[in-house]
Amino acid sequence: MAALTVINKQGKSAGEVKVSDKVFGKPINTKVLHQAVVMYQACQRQGTASTKERADVRGGGIKPYRQKGTGRARVGSIRSPLFIGGGVTFGPHPRDFSYKLPKKIKQAALRESLVAKFHSKNLHCIEEVSEALTKTKEFVGVLKPLKLTGKTLAVLDGSDPSILKVSRNLPRFNLVPASEVTAYDIMRNKNMIVTKTAFNTIMKRIEKTS
Repeated sequence: MAALTVINKQGKSAGEVKVSDKVFGKPINTKVLHQAVVMYQACQRQGTASTKERADVRGGGIKPYRQKGTGRARVGSIRSPLFIGGGVTFGPHPRDFSYKLPKKIKQAALRESLVAKFHSKNLHCIEEVSEALTKTKEFVGVLKPLKLTGKTLAVLDGSDPSILKVSRNLPRFNLVPASEVTAYDIMRNKNMIVTKTAFNTIMKRIEKTS
């Protein structure tokens, strides 16, 4: 059975978290991951793009030239999509792009995203930060032993609430509770940091689909 090493503030091993081979020993289901990521991205679209059709464009009430005898195609309005300044054919209009996936697919995607981070060795487990922190510099010292580069997702359930405040100024750092983390949150960040409490909470969310 594989294990996830727990790192303390000194960068040394402080125990292990056993991970199930039934979950982490399987190939990654990329199709489920793709479905979930596309769904989360679609739900974030504003859908505010709008264009005017020929009926919405101002002007064009008079026929631009006579019907016959000019050798040109007959035209009833200069606001036709064929003219500059005319309406737009099949242009975008405000709409809601969001949709839902079945609950089991979202749970499976959460599982696969966690497995992907584990296989790429970008899943790190640290001890819960029990003491209150007052400065960002103190929290940086907690993360320093991990030597992280790139965007980082932190799921630090069980730690002192002061972490939320001291981590706000860190660039490319996102703090999300274990009960709300999604597959999209995990995949859009290069690194993922969890505490033992947070890891167990996530595993309970996905254990029904493993």
